[in-house]
Amino acid sequence: MVAGWFTHDSGEEDFRLLGTRCTACSSVFFPREDTFCRNPACGGGELAEVPLSKRGRVWSYTDGRYRPPAPYVSDPGTPWEPYTLVAVELAAERMVVLGQAVPGVTVADLAVGMEVEVVPGVLDEGARTDPGPTTWHWRPVAVSS
Repeated sequence: MVAGWFTHDSGEEDFRLLGTRCTACSSVFFPREDTFCRNPACGGGELAEVPLSKRGRVWSYTDGRYRPPAPYVSDPGTPWEPYTLVAVELAAERMVVLGQAVPGVTVADLAVGMEVEVVPGVLDEGARTDPGPTTWHWRPVAVSS
């Protein structure tokens, strides 16, 4: 799990990605930035943690048909299952966030402009010792879990 990238205290309905916002120029960063404002036009300000929008629109998508190399956790003895990557535009933050689609969602289920929401996800079910999520996934709003 990447500490500080999301919050999940109250379950899926309150699950949010966490970024930071510069108090001087209002630029939002994800992954979060805790040292300095990355906006080259900004003189710098304090960085405050902010939850990102829960919903966004599909900006682009593709499928991953290969087993990624380490540090991705994958059992080489298990047959490879393709996964779907989704780039989601968050209008309020004026940014695009990349992530996997929920398991079972393929490129055939997506379209540019489709509304999606962020939900908790799991990278490696076998290595988990806690009840919390280890990553985030994007789920089409019309698809229920």
